[in-house]
Amino acid sequence: MILTPSMTGIASPDPLQHAFKVKSAPHAGRSGSRPVFLESQQWQQWWQLPSQATERALYIHIPFCRKRCTFCNFFENGTNPERISRYIKNLTEQLHIAADTPLAQSRPFNTVYVGGGTPTDISSDEVKLLGEAISRFPLVDNAEVTLEGRLNGFDDDKWHNATANGFNRFSFGVQSFDTQVRQAAGRFDDKDFLLNRLQQLSQHPSASIVIDLIFGLPGQTLDVWQQDLQAVIDSGVHGVDLYQLIGLSGTRIEHAREKGKILGTPISDFQADSQTRANMYASGSNHFEAQNWQRLSSCHWRRDSRERSVYNSLAKSGIEILPFGAGAGGSIHGHGCMNGRDLKKWYQAHDERTTNNSTTMPAAPIQVPGMLMSPNPSAKIDAIFKRGLDSGALDLKLLTKKMTTHLTPLFIEWQKNGLASLGEHKLTLTLAGRFWNVNMQTGLFDYLAKNPIFTQDDPYKQPPPAIAS
Repeated sequence: MILTPSMTGIASPDPLQHAFKVKSAPHAGRSGSRPVFLESQQWQQWWQLPSQATERALYIHIPFCRKRCTFCNFFENGTNPERISRYIKNLTEQLHIAADTPLAQSRPFNTVYVGGGTPTDISSDEVKLLGEAISRFPLVDNAEVTLEGRLNGFDDDKWHNATANGFNRFSFGVQSFDTQVRQAAGRFDDKDFLLNRLQQLSQHPSASIVIDLIFGLPGQTLDVWQQDLQAVIDSGVHGVDLYQLIGLSGTRIEHAREKGKILGTPISDFQADSQTRANMYASGSNHFEAQNWQRLSSCHWRRDSRERSVYNSLAKSGIEILPFGAGAGGSIHGHGCMNGRDLKKWYQAHDERTTNNSTTMPAAPIQVPGMLMSPNPSAKIDAIFKRGLDSGALDLKLLTKKMTTHLTPLFIEWQKNGLASLGEHKLTLTLAGRFWNVNMQTGLFDYLAKNPIFTQDDPYKQPPPAIAS
């Protein structure tokens, strides 16, 4: 049996700070998939086949931002009204086509997420067009429909058009309320504006208002972080995500660090190390739970039941997600797919289709440039692991006895190292385990790779989809 510290963590007096060296990635995963090529005719056929999924989502990508934040390494396109108008026109046309296909109409969608980029940078009329296009898809009763973005520029006209056209959840990237930390991070607006605007929007009788905070930003001391946490309570929002700043390549923060500099505030060059970020996570968790907020995952808390976080929860379960837009990712008929981010190529695919089929009503949305992967044979079991560890409790009853026995040596090491508590039917993560849960997921997948268990009759194997490939 192969066990390594990267799988198990290490024994220490303080596992919250020292079980692992650092969190180096936002997500964990593995894949037995391979790239596949789909002919245009096969792509058309896919959209004529009914879905076999029991839970589904739409993901719609708006790849524009007015400003690049210092912590961001996925900035794509600068906001330009004319460019956005063209994009939304093409995007909504494809949504209309897709909504009428047998694939889309065969089963209802549980949730819709409009992400980016900064979706709230589109105009009020474009918010309405997008909401109308989404409404053409079959949705479950009270489906969660999220619009992501920032508060700056999200005026009352956009707000009213959004709520009047199906959007019932709004996720705003606040990152920090502290005005100086925000300025150093490249964010718009000051603390007073954020608090006032969030308090206004949170008064809506049914819409859920959610914000993101990042802990570990340059200049964000423990005292500043504590003020950020209290500001969440004061803002009246219904949910919050706490994300750790990760040193990803390509960000302005990392470029400065490579030059021996720190992007801090005018009065502080403080940069939280991994141990300080661990304490920030703990103080955030304790702060919200002391206010009787419910933890829905390792990084998400809610004030009350109106906030459900459906998309984020289901996305970790390997559900079918139909992706639309340049840079959108998802899965169709068990095949993972990622649309290319190159906007020119995305437009080119639309222009060629319009030229070649000017009088013919398309039977499927355009096949845009991107990557398509074969079905992951371990998708079912991976979803159990990822959703369980992300929530903080892995239900062992969802695993076969053979799998539980096989994983027990790893679970025992996690327990020894203060990351989890192993019961008869459940593995429960400690506070430290929740902080390090992505490392633990990565370690679990590595453990299974180095200590294989799968056989031909494995009940977790994903059956191949009955479609042309």
